[in-house]
Amino acid sequence: MLIVDAHLDLAWNALQWHRNLQLSAHTIRMLEIETPGPGRSLGTTALPDLARGRVALCFATLLARSTGRPNPTIDYDTSAQAFAVARGQLAYYRALEKQGYVRIITDTVALDRHIAEWTAWDADPHADDAHHPPLGFIISMESADPILNAGELAEWREAGVRLIGPAHYGPGRYTGGTGTELGLTSAGRELLVEMERLGVILDTTHLTDQAFWEALKIYNGPIIASHNNCRALVPHQRQFTDEQIKAIIKRDGVIGTALDLVMLKLGWVIGSSSNAGTKLEMAVDHIDHICQLAGNTRHVAIGSDLDGGFGHDQSPQDVDTIADLQKFGDLLAKRGYSESDINGFMHGNWLRLIRRCWSSTPRA
Repeated sequence: MLIVDAHLDLAWNALQWHRNLQLSAHTIRMLEIETPGPGRSLGTTALPDLARGRVALCFATLLARSTGRPNPTIDYDTSAQAFAVARGQLAYYRALEKQGYVRIITDTVALDRHIAEWTAWDADPHADDAHHPPLGFIISMESADPILNAGELAEWREAGVRLIGPAHYGPGRYTGGTGTELGLTSAGRELLVEMERLGVILDTTHLTDQAFWEALKIYNGPIIASHNNCRALVPHQRQFTDEQIKAIIKRDGVIGTALDLVMLKLGWVIGSSSNAGTKLEMAVDHIDHICQLAGNTRHVAIGSDLDGGFGHDQSPQDVDTIADLQKFGDLLAKRGYSESDINGFMHGNWLRLIRRCWSSTPRA
């Protein structure tokens, strides 16, 4: 079954973590055996694994921050540095496209053609994992810090960016993110107005509670949460409350289920907890909760965030690589979900949202 995953930090892994994503996750693990650092030699996600798992389409991120707290893989002193890093990540995706590995998708015509090609390939009993169609990427931005000012947004959209999550961890240039209690900045309010004008989708993930409600008052365009779970089940700020989830549902948005164990298991602590005994089924509890709030299955899908700064050690134990997202099908069926429901979760809900948003996108 085809999968759409709404959040993968692929370019960040390739460039800032120095991983050759054209190799399999298992080969990358071997190459990193002597590399120190969290998540090293434990990666789950690379291009061959995406193809093996039928992840035909993903939202591939640009990720750089400029909070003035230098970190060699993600955080820079100035917005100019963040701009340059994000442009370099975009150039990486374009290079993969030139080499035929991926296809960057920016409109409904290309989207429909891409999904039709993957559907036909997946249905072919002789399909060979080594000879699959190009992987589909929709470019998103996690942390808007690389955008120098709101007036520049049209250039990023022209370059291919179709979704923006203004926040990440800490105090961003446009809004407070996870671990703060800061709202939108004046620049953030200007950015949201421009995003709505240009039809750029708002990803509410990582917004503080204050910023979330401010953003929904300012921005009237399409909203999502690309990789977010439920605070009612695992109560900490990174998750969304039932009220926030209902607000996204009311706006006909979709919430991507994330697989970070911090977001799946109450009390799980980075660096000291083990993934022993953890199961992908824990994520189904969050899926169920969102479906109960919605009264249907149309507003939840996959936003795995695999290798988003962590590896197999911080993912459910039965997720060896991203290809194991296919296990969701059986898990949902055991919970009584219909084939139509499962198709929606695996790919249909994201495809419906993207088609709806892009069909009404104004021209710049």
